[in-house]
Amino acid sequence: MRSVPDLWADRVASALQGVLSEEAMAENNRIIVIDDEPSVREVVKAYLEKDGYHVFTAENGSDGLALAERHEPVLIVLDLLLPDVSGEEICDEIRARSDVPILMLTAKASEEERILGLQSGADDYLVKPFSPRELVARVHAVLRRTKGVETPLVQTIRFDEGRLEIDTVQHLVRRDGEPIDLTPNEYKLLTTLARYPGRAYSRFELINRVQGYDFDGYERTIDVHVKNLRKKIESDPAHPRYVEMVMGVGYRLAKR
Repeated sequence: MRSVPDLWADRVASALQGVLSEEAMAENNRIIVIDDEPSVREVVKAYLEKDGYHVFTAENGSDGLALAERHEPVLIVLDLLLPDVSGEEICDEIRARSDVPILMLTAKASEEERILGLQSGADDYLVKPFSPRELVARVHAVLRRTKGVETPLVQTIRFDEGRLEIDTVQHLVRRDGEPIDLTPNEYKLLTTLARYPGRAYSRFELINRVQGYDFDGYERTIDVHVKNLRKKIESDPAHPRYVEMVMGVGYRLAKR
């Protein structure tokens, strides 16, 4: 038997039904919302369903992971503070299995907390209390970014005598012949740098290429993505061979 909050959310969503967005009309329009506050789940579910998404909700991390495995969503809305396990741990668990975009919700507005969420693999964050309309807009923006990676003109880019390979057709990255699982933002960062090896990109350029021009966060966010990328493609992240810092500017991909 369904709970009263879920039934109420269904009635609200039905009353708010309107024109479906183009993104929501895609074959996979499933979104999972993981939050322990019933009011947040109800409102987010209602607004996303108004926009045409098929929304599943969970009040804790364990149930949320089960839903994600069962339904293979196009995006996950994840609260940072959950009753059974932290949002960062859930994010890590999801990232170990999938590159599905994650929009993190947090009541903590400090820069440290936001960076912590991004380090865990989140693609964007939203501070509570938030506008439901802004949440829907951010969902659209995240889906545009993760679906809109610009493809270089060549099919495979090789560096360091083939030790690092980027297959732009299959969106695969290999190191020493072994596939590497990158998040959508890490992949966009790497392919942006790989288009012009040796060119120094500013943090502002990279954050716009990776997060989009509608991103209103901090330029230093790109440092988090670089750190995570180095962990995956460098044999010694502390002494990077590929992604180099350019003092006073930003980053470049070394010519090798």
